[in-house]
Amino acid sequence: MTTIRQHAEEYLAMRRRLGFKLTTFGEKLMSFVSYLEHTGVTVLTTEAALAWATDTPHSTDQVHWSRRLMVVRIFARHLKTLEPATEVPPDDALPHHYRRITPHLFTPAELSALLEATGLLQPAFRARTWHTLIGLLAVTGLRTSEACGLDRTDVDLADGLLTVRDTKFGKSRQVPVHASTTAALRAYARERDRRRPVPSTVAFLISTRGTRLDAHNLPHTFPLLLDTAGITAGEGRRRPRLHDLRHTFATTTLLNWYADGADVQARLPLLTTYLGHADPKSTYWYLSGSPELLALAAARLEHSLGGRP
Repeated sequence: MTTIRQHAEEYLAMRRRLGFKLTTFGEKLMSFVSYLEHTGVTVLTTEAALAWATDTPHSTDQVHWSRRLMVVRIFARHLKTLEPATEVPPDDALPHHYRRITPHLFTPAELSALLEATGLLQPAFRARTWHTLIGLLAVTGLRTSEACGLDRTDVDLADGLLTVRDTKFGKSRQVPVHASTTAALRAYARERDRRRPVPSTVAFLISTRGTRLDAHNLPHTFPLLLDTAGITAGEGRRRPRLHDLRHTFATTTLLNWYADGADVQARLPLLTTYLGHADPKSTYWYLSGSPELLALAAARLEHSLGGRP
């Protein structure tokens, strides 16, 4: 008899073969399976799913609970075709409330302060790597995992082109960069190769140990840079994250388009492709993610209507 754990492992393997990464999804699903094993439950039931979803001692956030339950619900629909006794948690059990946290949009002064703060990191090459990383994220909008995942062959310094492979949605794309960005990347590469003439990794950005820069370790250093730069969260806001550099890039791009009088709606698909969004809705969200952008969009609409309410 196949156990729920075996079914879960086979399900995750199948979806990963289709190109899904399922990092967080997989962790949550296997946590649920371990919960079933610990409690001695051998059939997936709605009662067990709800108990696990709300078993979060450090959080009473209903949005968090609903997202945990959604993982079980998705798996349960698959499992029911194999194990008819499986119960699929109904949609109205911990209904999903969509909530997107308002990002921190870095000002030009904050970005300058952040880049300057990297200079205090030790040793000197660590400072150089962080300066390059933050600059790259700020001017390209790459995800941190994408920047860390760049190989040397992915960075075309002759044509100013980055190739981002196997992204969040299993796709690859090319990202053109400005000549000034290419010059900064070339300078970093020279310093890197001087320090590591015999590379131990094909990665473009490396740690002081000569290994690929680990995206999972970056959040440990970034708060130190924020403190040094004097960048704090606004009232009622969470602390800025590295990922907010991506939000800042997208919002700034849209603001510049409005300032130039461009047809923003026509250009949005270009930004969608550049950012590697799977769904244009993710790009459209930026129109409401900034009060300034929202005001500009409203003004453009009012003008197109001839001032009519």
